[in-house]
Amino acid sequence: MKSSGFQESMPMGQGPHHPTVSALLRSRYALADVRLERISGGHSTQNYHAVDSSGSEVFVKVYPEGWDVRAEQHAIALTRWAGAHGVPTARLRESMDGELLACSGAVALSVWEWVPGDTVSSGFTPAEQAMVGQALGRIHAVFAHHRRSRTLSPWLEEWFSADLRETEARIDSLLGVVAGRDCRDEFDVIARSTLTDRRIMLAQVPALLAGLPRDLGTQVLHGDFTPPNLLFDEEGLAAVIDFRPPVPYMLAFELGRIAFDPRTVVLDEGWIDSAARLLTAYLRENTEIARRDVLVCGRVILVQMLRSLYGVEQHYLNPDPRQAALDEFWQLRHRAAGRLLENLEEVEAMLRDVSRRR
Repeated sequence: MKSSGFQESMPMGQGPHHPTVSALLRSRYALADVRLERISGGHSTQNYHAVDSSGSEVFVKVYPEGWDVRAEQHAIALTRWAGAHGVPTARLRESMDGELLACSGAVALSVWEWVPGDTVSSGFTPAEQAMVGQALGRIHAVFAHHRRSRTLSPWLEEWFSADLRETEARIDSLLGVVAGRDCRDEFDVIARSTLTDRRIMLAQVPALLAGLPRDLGTQVLHGDFTPPNLLFDEEGLAAVIDFRPPVPYMLAFELGRIAFDPRTVVLDEGWIDSAARLLTAYLRENTEIARRDVLVCGRVILVQMLRSLYGVEQHYLNPDPRQAALDEFWQLRHRAAGRLLENLEEVEAMLRDVSRRR
């Protein structure tokens, strides 16, 4: 089971948690003489492929110090709930004491069945689009009945009222960093061009927001339903992983995020038809979603793309170990935002058609 498309091997002893992880796996899960291979890609966690002396394979997620263990337990409960309703998920392996997570000092971890599969980094095939839409539709249909889906989203008002001047100031600051470099590399040239374009594109955001109703549907979601958290094998979608804790947010956001994923929008010439295929499969599973949430999902995710500086900010302010991949994603997402903005009228015509045909 992989948490992203980026992997690296780490021999035993090179990770800060290895001795404690091995001890926990032995004492709490009866996994002896474990060989650990680091899987790169988790944003906050350290992930491992573990094989014990009997050949048993598991996925181990190690949480950083200070992690909200109780919230993670709720996220695990969501994974199990989705799995019980036909969504392909990895199965949690409880400790010998029935714990969802095992803790020792500052280290906490969870253990999952190993799901052979790979993530998709170049866009979904038509069959994969249908499977992804179906899975998300079922997740949303099931999670609509979660008790927290009846509560207000803590982030909705913040999303609608985000200060564009603050985003412009962040762009100007990054452009200042680029301008102040004595020796500029290839990415500096790309960053200067894309950031300059993005500042101009931001002027479209107020009009885009004006076209959105403020009473969009919110409920408990997967929380990070993106290609790095979807594993495929030869038979199709093998597992949806990394459910986030149950905090209600916009249905239109999560739906638009996957239907108009940058990999689809940029790498698939028929990206609007591809989005329609995914959405059609989604609507077969989630028949209760309000039509307005479907109609605006493209606009919602476009606003999100335009306001986000994810990737380029990390490059200059806090480089990530996977920064080369984030640099590529910044460029891909910027191109996707431009294409979606240019074709928004056609996209919304497709959304009207799809929502009528359900």
